[in-house]
Amino acid sequence: MTRVAGRSCIVTGAAQGIGRAIGEALLDEGANVCFADINAVKVAEVADANAARAHSGGGLVTHATVDVTDRAQVRAMVAHSVEIFGRLDVKFNNAGVNKPMNFLDVTEENWHFIMGINGLGCMIGMQEAARQMIAQGGGGKIINTASIASRQGFDNVAPYCASKWAVVSLTQSGARDLAKHSITVTGFAPGVVATEMWEQVDQDLMGIGAAKRPGQAMEEFSAQILRGRVALPADITGTTTFLASRDSDYMTGQIIMIDGGMTLV
Repeated sequence: MTRVAGRSCIVTGAAQGIGRAIGEALLDEGANVCFADINAVKVAEVADANAARAHSGGGLVTHATVDVTDRAQVRAMVAHSVEIFGRLDVKFNNAGVNKPMNFLDVTEENWHFIMGINGLGCMIGMQEAARQMIAQGGGGKIINTASIASRQGFDNVAPYCASKWAVVSLTQSGARDLAKHSITVTGFAPGVVATEMWEQVDQDLMGIGAAKRPGQAMEEFSAQILRGRVALPADITGTTTFLASRDSDYMTGQIIMIDGGMTLV
């Protein structure tokens, strides 16, 4: 399939997990992809590892180091991608963090850390992508990573839930404002996905007493998933490539749940 052939894309949080999988799936269908992440060494390794995949799919690959809360760095990332690819068609605002704390223990530091990256980082990414898309003409697509935590609150990840509700609101606000420029804004909401981020969350939950043994939290969440198992990154990318393709041109302002039936809303 070549649904995104020739489309130039940026994916943040792409040094591992869902972000890396999104970028690799785009390359498989002929897109040009900039893998972007705050981890400079790791994201460069990911881009290098995907050189053959890009060649096979007919696209180009590059990488950028970026702190998504720093507007100057985000602008530089966009400029780098445009210099390599010629334009920006699709921007995935995927970078995100979590640091579980029991509700009464949440600190201002914890709140600002999570909201800064997941909320402010998403907004800056949307704005700078839109500015480039407007300047070059022809519209574009902005795609944000939400979560099942954007549909209900959980007691030991309150700032994370708040940040993902913010992503939903930003998606709707951006869709309303950018429609006149033929820019669509959508998002997707994964459930429990077996990634490096979840491994760290699992350790953190044990650290605050919310779980007693490794894997317990994932097992308990899995029991609520109608599909009967946690997701792998490959379960997410069919939808993300669809959102990046022309097949989704009539969608905007929407969040697609990809949680195996964990949350029915």
